Amino acid sequence: MLAVWIGLAVGSFSLSGKLDSVTRDNQADYLPASAQSTKVLEAEAGLPGGGDGLLVVVYERPGGLQPGDREAAVRGYTDLAERFAVDTADAPPQIVDSADGTALMFGLPLDREYVADEAEATSVTDARDLLADRPDGLDAYVTGPSAIGADMDEVFDTVDAKLLLATAIVVAVLLILTYRSPLLWLVPLAAVGVAAITSMGAVYALTQIFDFTITSMSSALLIVLVFGAGTDYALLLVSRYREELHRHERPVDAMLAALRGAGPAILASAATVVAGLLCLLVADLNSTSGLGPVGAAGIGSSLLVMLTLFPALLVVLGRRVFWPFVPRLGGEAHTPRSGWARLGELVGRRRVVSWAVPLVVLGGLALGLVGASGSLPQLDQFARSTPDSVTGAKTIDELFPEQGGQPVRVMSRPDQSADVLAAVQSTPGVASAEIRRASDDWVEISAIPVDSPESAGETATIKRLREHVDEVAGDAALVGGPSAELLDTDETNTSDRNRVMPLILLVVLVILGLLLRAVVAPLVLVATVVVSFFGALGLCNLLFDQVLGFAGWESSVPLIGFLFLVALGVDYNIFLMTRVREEAARHGTVDGTKRGLAVTGGVITSAGVVLAATFAVLATLPLVMLIQIGILVAVGVLIDTLLVRSIVVPALTMSLGSRIWWPSQLWRTGQDCVDDPSRTPLMTQSTTPCER
Repeated sequence: MLAVWIGLAVGSFSLSGKLDSVTRDNQADYLPASAQSTKVLEAEAGLPGGGDGLLVVVYERPGGLQPGDREAAVRGYTDLAERFAVDTADAPPQIVDSADGTALMFGLPLDREYVADEAEATSVTDARDLLADRPDGLDAYVTGPSAIGADMDEVFDTVDAKLLLATAIVVAVLLILTYRSPLLWLVPLAAVGVAAITSMGAVYALTQIFDFTITSMSSALLIVLVFGAGTDYALLLVSRYREELHRHERPVDAMLAALRGAGPAILASAATVVAGLLCLLVADLNSTSGLGPVGAAGIGSSLLVMLTLFPALLVVLGRRVFWPFVPRLGGEAHTPRSGWARLGELVGRRRVVSWAVPLVVLGGLALGLVGASGSLPQLDQFARSTPDSVTGAKTIDELFPEQGGQPVRVMSRPDQSADVLAAVQSTPGVASAEIRRASDDWVEISAIPVDSPESAGETATIKRLREHVDEVAGDAALVGGPSAELLDTDETNTSDRNRVMPLILLVVLVILGLLLRAVVAPLVLVATVVVSFFGALGLCNLLFDQVLGFAGWESSVPLIGFLFLVALGVDYNIFLMTRVREEAARHGTVDGTKRGLAVTGGVITSAGVVLAATFAVLATLPLVMLIQIGILVAVGVLIDTLLVRSIVVPALTMSLGSRIWWPSQLWRTGQDCVDDPSRTPLMTQSTTPCER
């Protein structure tokens, strides 16, 4: 097995380095194919010069403009036009003064050559370098859609390396604290590292076969998923392996027993997460649907490594890997009167209180969603530092309110362009409109809204535009542009949530039903996880709004958070309930729940803390979207691990008794000894009453 994995790791390493080459972060890569704004981007590609971009430059001197500042602006325009091959005869400088006399601004259209993925960041950097020649005290900002996109790409370029290093450090520290061994922590960390490399190589290979979108967001989440899930699987397997070493002399026999005991739960856990991730394939948003196969490849790689390479490493290293706490043959696998055992006894005595009070608390936290902010504006996507493109855009919005409108692009068939132009010009909220470019197939009309970008007024104007041009030309006219793209993204995220969330719940219920061979238990487990999700969502809404001061939720975060918290939250319930079911077959549901909690409580809590910590690493990154995902999942996992799985689920299980297993065989054979312990059950060939 070790030899096989050496070969696989070498092959995967060569492929993993190519993952960046297929990662895309254009707005079109996030949009669904059916959106009007996507069709506008496709239509623009056929126009002379292809799809274009716009650089907007604003000069500001807070104390008031001085002689020479306007000349610097004219010089900057000329230099930029020369650098980007813009014919100044057709595009003379139109430099606008702010009303308070402190700023100047102009716009420069760019051809497609300079806004392609490989050239956009370079063109924006070159523009900023050219504008460095200006009088002291005069600030210059390059903004506009191209500049904002370039600044976003620059942030994404550094995410993976920082995230990989930070996650590895966090996992290493937690493993050292968990195992308190100078050697043992290295084994799961090395195995997870192999899983990360394998998953990246697998994702790249999949892109060569299937057509799906890989964004920097999904690439970052891949790293977190592999480290979090892989470490969880390692913790669960090591815990069971340690138990079996007390019963078996040879490590290989102990490992085989551990795999038989923990393997099904780990397989079911991975299957649940993979199935949930693949539900994203039905989403319309390209970035969301692409996350499905990316995440599934990561979980699959983690599962494969942790059930093959990781056990092989442990067996080769033998018992000495646990030094100084080496498990001895014939010793006790766990202390019956551990803290988790005492918690089980306490919950057993106060069953209704133990599940009712936490559920009321979670319901109260969910009320934090009342009055939740809307979608996060594009200019507020950056955290910790504000790039020049955002500063410039906000300066324009403040000092040039009449010039702050972002162009909306309307595409029309040539034979209907006159009617479409008239409809655009007559639309309330449109300051001006003109025909910019045309081909045999399309005519481009540029409309400038009165309101600033991403404002409620601009959104209403775009919706009115679509209604008006649809009345005139139907499908022969399309409304797009940067703001329309953001609107389509938000609306698609909403429809995706309505479609994908119920599907995830259905898939998880089916998997739990097959695993536990029951109906009631899956319903109870999923219900607790959903309550946990809404509690975490409400708490995070208060945190983001009142403490961190975010301007809203990034529209894809609730769906991604729901997926991870439901799938990963059910994971821990799977680990607990499979052991409870195993114990209940011998000791009854109540005692089986206490025993299951005593045996699994520590390791599952450790796994939850590790997973929460790996997602919390996302909060160190400079993008609000990743910060929100990281905090939401971390908070949700901690709530689920420390409260729901440790108290609520055991309390509900003991309250329901054998009814939790309805309609399985365990429900029929276990109800006498569980529901009424004083009754004498029928005993024929059973070893214990509850086995009968």
